[in-house]
Amino acid sequence: MNEWLKKYQDRIMTADEAVGLVKSGDKIFLTGNCSVPQKLLGALVKAAPGLQDVTIYQALAVAGSEYVAPEMEGHLRVNSLFISHNVRKAVQDGRADFTPVMLSEFPLLFKRRVLPLNVAFVHLSPPDEHGFCTYGIEAGLTRSAAESAPLIIAEINPQMPRILGDTFIHISKINAIVEVDYPLSELAMASEGNNDVIEKIAGYIAERIPDGATMQLGIGAIPDAVLKYLKNKKDLGVHSELFSDGVIELVQCGALTGARKTLHPGKIVAGFIIGTNKLYRWVNDNPMLELRPTEYVNSPYTIAQNARMVAINSALEVDLTGQICADSIGPKLYSGVGGQLDFIYGASLSDGGLPIIALPSTTTLRDGTLISRITPMLKQGAGVVTSRNHVHYVVTEYGMVDLYGKSIRQRTQLLISIAHPEFREELTKQARALNYL
Repeated sequence: MNEWLKKYQDRIMTADEAVGLVKSGDKIFLTGNCSVPQKLLGALVKAAPGLQDVTIYQALAVAGSEYVAPEMEGHLRVNSLFISHNVRKAVQDGRADFTPVMLSEFPLLFKRRVLPLNVAFVHLSPPDEHGFCTYGIEAGLTRSAAESAPLIIAEINPQMPRILGDTFIHISKINAIVEVDYPLSELAMASEGNNDVIEKIAGYIAERIPDGATMQLGIGAIPDAVLKYLKNKKDLGVHSELFSDGVIELVQCGALTGARKTLHPGKIVAGFIIGTNKLYRWVNDNPMLELRPTEYVNSPYTIAQNARMVAINSALEVDLTGQICADSIGPKLYSGVGGQLDFIYGASLSDGGLPIIALPSTTTLRDGTLISRITPMLKQGAGVVTSRNHVHYVVTEYGMVDLYGKSIRQRTQLLISIAHPEFREELTKQARALNYL
């Protein structure tokens, strides 16, 4: 028998037994996105009444909210470094915490023991003949963080794709193994907002993307919609913290080859994958794809090595000086910094780079009130994710403008020109009151 196979068999246990290794006061890293280890998390919730002051560190997690339920107080407490839907209410109610950090530095908080860990819950593909598993669809945020923990507890799932790149972990590094067999969580991107508005925005962006461009595709419907307009382009590439199903058709039609990438030519480079089972099947053992640690993928200095780097990110609101709020609604925490500033800055340093912030010009409140997302000032308490010093292109359904190197007066005029027509007169009036015009 192979030595690694004996270690594998010796370390198999149930989820309840594995969670029994967690002690009160422990700090746990939880693999996130669509890779949340569901059986381990469920067992932890079941064991929680017997534990005190256990902290769970995570990023975006596509999972239920049982582990942040009110009855978990005093037992389990989430500290999220990106606020996902399942923990948003708990964060806003003060029952969970939020730690702001750029995605490029997320793994470094654990690797450098700014946030020391005791345990990591991970979700892996089965071992190959040499005893190596992969971190599957979530490697970028997970590998460095998990391997800084002295105790690694792994779900090993035959439905987790084997992903190539810097994604491997040997069985000898895993302390407890829970064998599972269930479908991964799915999250479709292109299902939010007004489709006509999103299509117009996507069209403006696609017009500006040149042949041979390398693209970053942030979370949301707009980046995913852009891909549909690129089928006639040539030799596109991807270098992104994540990608979703939209890349498949671009590869199949020949538009996305990576042939003209100046860094990792011919490869789709990313940190993690969010999508559907169709995507998970496509990425399995696909040599075109390489997942790498996020501290590498999202480093602005790595990103800048890609010529013609196009970064597409979204915002909740933009003020007339160009400040971008993307993580809060006033003081109410909503999401996180993610990779926005990493890629906006990296693309701005790229030869021929195109750093883009895209957003619909308006949003509708629950009472039906239409409000402008281009505002004289950000809401009181709003967080600035991309500063006015970093911003370049801003696009709404009314066009795209370039703010870089522009004065406050020029920025104000440009942003008002792409605001919803219903609000342009009032924005002009308030801009004059602020001496912007």
